[in-house]
This record gives sequence, structure tokens and C-alpha cells, in this order.
Amino acid sequence: MAKTSSKVTARRKRVQRIRVKISGTSEKPRMRIFRSNRNIYAQLIDDVHGKTLAACSTGDKGFATDDPADKSQQARQVGLLIAARAKDLGITKVVFDRGGYLYHGRVKALSEGAREGGLQF
Repeated sequence: MAKTSSKVTARRKRVQRIRVKISGTSEKPRMRIFRSNRNIYAQLIDDVHGKTLAACSTGDKGFATDDPADKSQQARQVGLLIAARAKDLGITKVVFDRGGYLYHGRVKALSEGAREGGLQF
């Protein structure tokens, strides 16, 4: 059985602490971020009905990656893309869920891109 690293366990604890405090509705969904080493993902989630309303990532088909080394710029583009998909659904306000990560680097770039795209949080 593989042992889970303390870094992963600590992040899971942070996620649970955050999730107790925030929740999304269909009018104001929760924007959840997941960051892997290669990609970054964003989802708009309605917690009342347990549905994902919109999602996008750097791994999507048609996602333009000019420079694969500049992950912050890619995260900003994902933020703009999730904002555009939210506008198509008529969503302007979201609750930001940073997923247990620090508000720094790629997470910050994604959120700034989403704000630039018209989302309010």
C-alpha cells in the first residue's frame, strides 16, 4: 500500500476546512481550482444540485499553448475562458475556491484572468 505524502494530506485537510465555509448555488456557483504539475483546471460547481455547470483546463482540445514553459500565462487564459463560459450561462458572480493552494502564482493568475473576463468574486 502506497503511503500518502504529508504535503498531500495537509492540502486535503485545508480543502475540507475551506469547504465547510463556502458553497455554491446555481446563481452564484463555486469556482474550484485544481493545479497539477502540467495543467490547471477550473470548474463552476452548483453544490445544491451537485452539478458541474462549466469546466475548462489547459488540457482542453483547441487550447492554444504558445509557450509550454509559461504556466502562469496559460492559467490566465484558462481564467478568461472560464469567465467566457460563465457569461454564456448568464453567470456573473462566483465563490472562489482556491482548492487548498496558496493564492499565489498560477492560482492568482487564473483568478485575475477570470476577473478580467468579467467574473466577480
